[in-house]
Formats: sequence, structure tokens, C-alpha cells
Amino acid sequence: MGSNITSQLRIAIQGIPGAFHEIAARSYFESAQIEIRPCPTFEQLISITEGNGEADIAIMAIENSIAGSLMNNYRLLQESSLSITGEVFLRIRHQLLTLPGESLASLREVHSHPMAIAQCKTFFSRHPHIRLIESQDTALSAQELSQYKIEGRGAIASKLAASNYDLHILASNIETNHQNYTRFLILEQLQSEPLEFNRVSLSFSVKHEVGSLLKVLSVFESFGANLTKIQSTPIVGQKWEYLFFADFTFRSGEVLPQLLEKIKRYTTSLRLLGKYQKGNYHES
Repeated sequence: MGSNITSQLRIAIQGIPGAFHEIAARSYFESAQIEIRPCPTFEQLISITEGNGEADIAIMAIENSIAGSLMNNYRLLQESSLSITGEVFLRIRHQLLTLPGESLASLREVHSHPMAIAQCKTFFSRHPHIRLIESQDTALSAQELSQYKIEGRGAIASKLAASNYDLHILASNIETNHQNYTRFLILEQLQSEPLEFNRVSLSFSVKHEVGSLLKVLSVFESFGANLTKIQSTPIVGQKWEYLFFADFTFRSGEVLPQLLEKIKRYTTSLRLLGKYQKGNYHES
């Protein structure tokens, strides 16, 4: 999709410039001219894309290969009017950023998002004198370090953050697990049906009775659909009732209308969240 876009797009991201959301956006839209619209929360990211004209498209993290699904973002997706029109996978590589002249011995504390800190615990276990302090955002930690020039402080953030805020990369790729990927969804108000797609996302609920979910899953099998993910979350206010999110692929989208029609027989609610092309993998 990215290589075909020529006009400038306003892309809403969670975080500030230099965040992994920005890297994912630039990876997906490649050489297209984009304008980043930073948002402090995922709720605001959805809001400015839905209706007030501040952003054309939102990009939102939905799951991580280590930490799992972002369940609040699934809730936001379900409650919004936006459709999934694409996805991108980003390998998350964490850098230890400092002011020029710092060393591991001179560092007293390192700030970053709780997830980034958790993903770098092995590295810091070898440097127990460094205090790890949780913050709101990886890129924000880098920005504050650059702005206030605090000696003895470091930040865990991306290479883009290091470049944006003129910081030194004291240690590269300090994440414990190097197979650390985050999946991001491309969200927008759907203007027209996609001409080509090979991945579909749905949400649905079923009656709380024996075999109800199995009946839905059997439909995927009968139509040759490969279920790539299924995720459940409680339906608030309905005791022991669950909403399911499912992603699946198949060879031909021509069978989708028949598949949806058959699934409706076994569900109490059904929503098509998006039809799109399977995403590519990128490095951060």
C-alpha cells in the first residue's frame, strides 16, 4: 500500500516523534509523504481519526510476540467506527541512550516505558548499580533526557529517538529476546471496499452453551480458512459471556460472503473489522 500513496497523509500515532509507532508508520507507508500526529493515549488516537478531521489514518499496536495482546486496544477497536485496512510487523530493538560522554559506570538511573524495561532486564542485571525507573513512553524518556541534560541518566528507546534528540547510543540492541515483534494495525474510515485482500478480522459472540464456539470454528474449516489468531475478552455486564476476535486467511476472498452468512447462524453478534493484505516484517 505504501508505495502507491502519493499525497501527504496525517498519521495518528501513540507517543511522540521517535516512538516505535512512528517507525511502524514510516515502514508501512515507505516513501510516502506523511505527517505524524502524536497522541498521548490510544483513546485520543482513535478519537482524532474517527471524526474531527485531525488525522486521516491511525496506526495502533495490537499485540507483541512476547507480551501478548493489548486487550484495551481490542476494546477500542470494537467500540470505534474505524476499519482495519492494513497491518505491519516491527522488530523492536531497544537502545540505551545517554548524553555524550556517559559510560555504564557513570549511569545512576535509566528511564523508559515499563514494557521496554521488562524486555531489557537481562542486560541491566549485569549492571545492578543502575536504577530502572518507569515512565510514560520510550521516546518521551529520550526527549526529557535531551531537554534537561541530566547527567547520570539514560533512556531505553529507539534509534530514531536517538537521532531525533541528539543522544548517544551507549549500548545497542539490549533487549533480552531478539525475536521481539509488535504487530500494528492500520485503521481508517473505510471509503471503498479493498480490491485485494488475503486476511480478514472479525469479532463475534456466541451463546454460553455446549458446542457454540466449535460450530463457528467448523465454518472456518469448511471454507478452507486458516485461523491465524483467536482472542477472547469478557463482555462487560454479561456474566460469563465473551467476545471473540479472530483473524484468518484464505486463498480467495470470493467465499467471504458465504462464510459470513454461515457464521451468522451460530453467533449472537458478528462484526467485520477489516479486509486487508497480510503485513510485512520490518526492523526498527
